[in-house]
Amino acid sequence: MGVLMSRRQTVERVQKVSLAVSAFKDGLREQPSTRRRAEAGTARQGTLEQEVEEGEEEALAGPSQPEESSASKAAWERLRDGRGVEPEEFDRAKRFTPPAFIRPKRELHDDEPLDISLEQREQILNDEMCEICEVWTAESLFPCRICHRVYHDGCLRRMGYLQKDSAMEVTETAHTETGWSCYYCDNLNLLLTEEEMYSLMETLRNCKIIPESCLTQDDFLHYKHQVHKQQFERTMPKAQEEQATLQFNALDPDKKGHIEWQDFLSHESIQLLQKIRSQNALLRLLTAKERERARIAFLALDQDHDGFIGEGECRQARHTWFRKHQKEMQSCNVSISHVGPISEGSPASSRNGKSPEKILPATKQEETSRSIDWPGFLRENVAYILAARPNSAALHLQPLA
Repeated sequence: MGVLMSRRQTVERVQKVSLAVSAFKDGLREQPSTRRRAEAGTARQGTLEQEVEEGEEEALAGPSQPEESSASKAAWERLRDGRGVEPEEFDRAKRFTPPAFIRPKRELHDDEPLDISLEQREQILNDEMCEICEVWTAESLFPCRICHRVYHDGCLRRMGYLQKDSAMEVTETAHTETGWSCYYCDNLNLLLTEEEMYSLMETLRNCKIIPESCLTQDDFLHYKHQVHKQQFERTMPKAQEEQATLQFNALDPDKKGHIEWQDFLSHESIQLLQKIRSQNALLRLLTAKERERARIAFLALDQDHDGFIGEGECRQARHTWFRKHQKEMQSCNVSISHVGPISEGSPASSRNGKSPEKILPATKQEETSRSIDWPGFLRENVAYILAARPNSAALHLQPLA
């Protein structure tokens, strides 16, 4: 999985998109009247032959074209606004109104170094009232494993964020080490700024990707080839194609032969964040819970407590600590990506909570490789921590072998 464009190219592109977005917003209201005037002028100047050709094209298009265009437009609007799929049978009459998502904005200090202490533990506190109804009912609240928000399962159902298939999963995992991500944290696309989102939408449009559709392996590889060719004007190397195939398999853990739209969108969102933002900027996206999981991981791997771990151990964390465990796997290992609030009695609350035999032994070559300190450990793994947020079993960022 190679880099599809340089950071400089990507930044320049997003800056151009930012200017285009402003211009688009300013002219959006004027567009219909201008368009009608242009169409009227064209109609007056057109010849009989042009009118005949237009009539033939409309006849071939059939009556379903306006409906498809309307559905496609709605899908693109949901993508732009960060909303999920809204099926036609969704009954809004008995639902709460979903929140209006506000995309984040970049700050001037985002790229400055961020000091995250290894020794100083952070106090993890959840909200006391439901994020939706703002009512406190103690044990019936379900905490998010990423942020501080808590929810009632009934409120989530009325919001449309908890369907029958996922209701049991939330109730079973929300108070366990696996944990559950709320609808804010589950959607990696909401980490993108408005300018970054328009840049991603432009790429999807150019590659003829239909929003809210599943992608087969051929679709996924064709998309990757198109993106690479558009950006570098050459064919994607074989090694990158093989990495893209591995990424598809990681996004399809159940071997269904296709990947869901939300998983594809999460993958593309984290890819864009990696390309356009510095590691310091990505570190600012981590929550207190995620930073605490990272501390536990580093301290568990740092067996001699000298503040350094080997490169092989860091790679091990990338492949195991920051990925989701399958539901059927029973493991006593602490999963950074899915641990809920840490209690004092939890094995994860101790510095030596993970015994040496539970850590995969490093090879001699890995033992003699470079040493990585705590800040380096965070920088190298921050993208994988963020990629582990969604509840889906898919692996949204496949580590390099």
